[in-house]
Parts: sequence; structure tokens; C-alpha cells
Amino acid sequence: METGVAAGKSGEDSGPAAARRGRVDRGILVYALLALGAGIACLALKGPAETMVAMADSLGLLVSIVPLVIGGVLMAGYAQHLMNREKTSRWLGGASSLRGLTVATVAGALTPGGPFASFALVLVLHRAGVGLPLLVTYLTSWSVLGAARVIVWEIPLLGWDFTALRLLVSLPLPFAAGLITAAMQRKFAGYRFAEAGES
Repeated sequence: METGVAAGKSGEDSGPAAARRGRVDRGILVYALLALGAGIACLALKGPAETMVAMADSLGLLVSIVPLVIGGVLMAGYAQHLMNREKTSRWLGGASSLRGLTVATVAGALTPGGPFASFALVLVLHRAGVGLPLLVTYLTSWSVLGAARVIVWEIPLLGWDFTALRLLVSLPLPFAAGLITAAMQRKFAGYRFAEAGES
């Protein structure tokens, strides 16, 4: 009996969960090594005083980002259980339908805040069954058409004329990105969106 239990645990440890843990651990190691290398370079080139200032700036940035990360993760977790996979897919239509692309474009343009909200929402939509073309459309729209950035930064700094021209020429980009993604999916059949930590 103990042997069977041990074998079962071994099988679980070598399954997808173990693969995800291994990939996440490797990612953490890579970032840790990069941070260490940057710290050593700063110490060698700028000296101890400048290195301490850089560390203080980094800690300040970390303190300001942590609440956003926590909020984004909580939103992703709650929304995942609130959204119905079948209803979401049916409401958006096909992965490259005009309705789906339009909804994704509008949603991306209206999503406020930084990447913590938008990337978390992409993860939620993916788990709710939304296709990769619509996810690419959403992120492209958020990147080039974000209303919050346009109102707060672009119009005051660059003026109405430039902003209107840029938005006009950028408007087709989310649709084009979604359609190109759908075409690539058809050509490379079987391609899937692997979340962070998946093998």
C-alpha cells in the first residue's frame, strides 16, 4: 500500500504541476542572476554610494508595484470563477468574427491602468475560452488606443491634431493583429497559448 501511495505521489510530482514548478523556478533563477549581474556592474562602474541609491529606488518601485500586482492577481482569480466559459465564447462569436474583434478592440481601448490589469484580464479571458486572436486584438488595442493614456498624456502634451491623426491611422491595427493571428493559427494548426509556468 505504501509503495502504491509513493508511486502515486511520484507520478503527481512528475506531472504538469511539477513541470510548472520547474519552469517558474528557472524563471526566478534567471531574473535573480540578471539582477545580481546588474548590481555587480553598477557597483563596479558607479561605486557603492550610487549602488545604494539604485537599491533604494528599486525598493521604492517595488513598494509601489506590489499593491497593483496583488490587485491584478485577485481580479484574475475572482473573474475566472465569475465568467461562464460557454456564454463568453458564444457572446463574442468566433475567434476572428467582426463582433469579437470589435468588442476586444473597444475593451482594450477602455481598459485603464498599466499592464497589471490588462495582462491579468487576458489570462482570465483565456481561461474563459476566448480565442488567441481576440486576446491579441485586446492587447494591441490597449497598447495603441488606450483612452486613459490619450486623455491624460497624449492630448495635453502632443495636442488634438497629432492625437487624432495617430488614433485614425492606428485604429485598424488591433483588427489586423487579430486577423493575422487567426491566419497564423490556421497555418500552424495546433498552436496554443501556454500560460506562464506551463510546459
